[in-house]
Amino acid sequence: MRRAWSLLTAAALAAAGFLAAGPPAAAADADLVRNGGFEAGLDGWSCSAGSAAAVTAPVHGGTSALRATPAGQDNARCSQTVTVRPDSTYTLGAWVQGTYVYLGASGTGTTDVSTWTQSPGAWKQLTATFRTGPSTTSVTVHTHGWYGQPAHVTDDVTLVGPDPGGPGGPQLPAAPTGLTASAASPSSVLLSWAAVPGATSYTVHRDGAAPLPVTSASATVTGLAASTAYTFRVSAVNAAGESPRSAPVSVTTPSGGGGGGGGGLPAHALVGYLHTSFANGSGYVRMADVPASWDVINLAFGEPTSVTSGDIRFRLCPVAECPNVESPAEFKAAIRAKQAAGKKVLISIGGQNGQVQLPTPAARDTFVSSVAKIIDEYGLDGLDIDFEGHSLSLATGDTDFRSPTTPGIVHLISAVKALKARYGPGFVLTMAPETFFVQLGYQFYGSGPWGGQDPRAGAYLPVIHALRDDLTLLHVQDYNSGPIMGLDNQYHSMGGADFHIAMTDMLLTGFPVAGDTARVFPALRPDQVAIGLPATTDAGNGHTSPAEVTKALNCLTKKTDCGTYRTHGTWPGLRGLMTWSINWDRFGGREFSRNFDAYYGRTA
Repeated sequence: MRRAWSLLTAAALAAAGFLAAGPPAAAADADLVRNGGFEAGLDGWSCSAGSAAAVTAPVHGGTSALRATPAGQDNARCSQTVTVRPDSTYTLGAWVQGTYVYLGASGTGTTDVSTWTQSPGAWKQLTATFRTGPSTTSVTVHTHGWYGQPAHVTDDVTLVGPDPGGPGGPQLPAAPTGLTASAASPSSVLLSWAAVPGATSYTVHRDGAAPLPVTSASATVTGLAASTAYTFRVSAVNAAGESPRSAPVSVTTPSGGGGGGGGGLPAHALVGYLHTSFANGSGYVRMADVPASWDVINLAFGEPTSVTSGDIRFRLCPVAECPNVESPAEFKAAIRAKQAAGKKVLISIGGQNGQVQLPTPAARDTFVSSVAKIIDEYGLDGLDIDFEGHSLSLATGDTDFRSPTTPGIVHLISAVKALKARYGPGFVLTMAPETFFVQLGYQFYGSGPWGGQDPRAGAYLPVIHALRDDLTLLHVQDYNSGPIMGLDNQYHSMGGADFHIAMTDMLLTGFPVAGDTARVFPALRPDQVAIGLPATTDAGNGHTSPAEVTKALNCLTKKTDCGTYRTHGTWPGLRGLMTWSINWDRFGGREFSRNFDAYYGRTA
């Protein structure tokens, strides 16, 4: 029924009680708001920080209304961009319940308008009239509450005025037809459809995902999960607005391991770093004594001969430092035994003290040859990139993670792809960046468009993105971190379930980089993601108790024990956990690994 309102005149709407009486409108006037009665949920609306939902009571008209709840620094703003005619008069209206509920329009090209109600109680009508500028073709209508106030309800939002698709204006395009889908890989789907006359672009829709704008009648959708059914629809767009959506098409992605193979990992894996080249207060653990709980063992660390040489070297801990260290032959034999038991053993490059930069093609080539030499000598399964500190930094003007220009970033991507090509689909690739280099990219990226920011902010994003089809596991270090803003636009601090839930949700949902909605870092597959934590309070700042770790896993995989943060999905295929380190876990009585085994019903 709400769709039929677009055919009514403003006078008829006023007579029905949906608009305040005002100057009579022309016969061609129409209600231009899409889904203004929220009968189709939030379709057509964008609401901040997951603050809103369609409810069935109370309602002003129809069967649904919008309920939105301000929280913290979020005022529960919901908005919709509407196509309008230039130099025309429009009347915005809505019915609201609550305290300090606002209604407004921005981008009018003249004077933006807003109105609000102060007192709670019965439904109240808000209206505002404005005129568009001589070149204005769209405005954004919005409603929001106020900080610290309870939930409010909005219904029957209308924007009445000249129809831009009427006589003399552009016509709304038809819904696309002929949509077909085929699975190109375990993580991607190819879509195509018949071009729509008059369309200037298209939007791909997938349940639970952000709309994907494209400019041609085809699209490749990436970041999908293997062996998973997906349903897609497509709409056409031009200056008059967005068409109805096409008929749906469904496709199931084929099975496949973590990016680039990485075959043999269990559905839920435990990753740990083994101190093999040094000793510290946790004590040395021989490879043969690593408990069976650990599915991926990262050898810490391979380090460069100098920061920019690219020449990576690896050695076992000296006897003077580690009296119980095994011989190289015993070490290699123990690696083979672990692999025979289904474990993966990788060389981890970098760490806190191993700064690695590849500023030149020569450094890149040396990196490839020296890492390959280590892998070959010890018969390893792959590579872990643990670049920290100043290893990765974005050059001034390098502002798009999708097409990096910083030499060190470009050369690292090229080097890893060369190693992958050398060893084939079974090559295991993992990464262990800090939150500063990944999730902080939601707010800041590099030195920023005007300079002055830390050029390391978000610097891992182009590497992860370029290698996502080769990536087996990303386990961001959710420790030694400052507060990080999540997708709810609230800051989250390490040490509890909330931090791990918010940080992981960002990876599995995707996010606009530096707030730019045209540059969205796509979601990773759940099987590509593990949560990184310190094994004990001695291992690093941000230790999380087993009870809080369990809450985080429950929330992300079952949507229980979630606390106040609202995830954007449920991911039972989340791969697992990573910890620093196997040594510290043994030092702490194996509390970390035993909790993981108990959670997934494993014996080790």
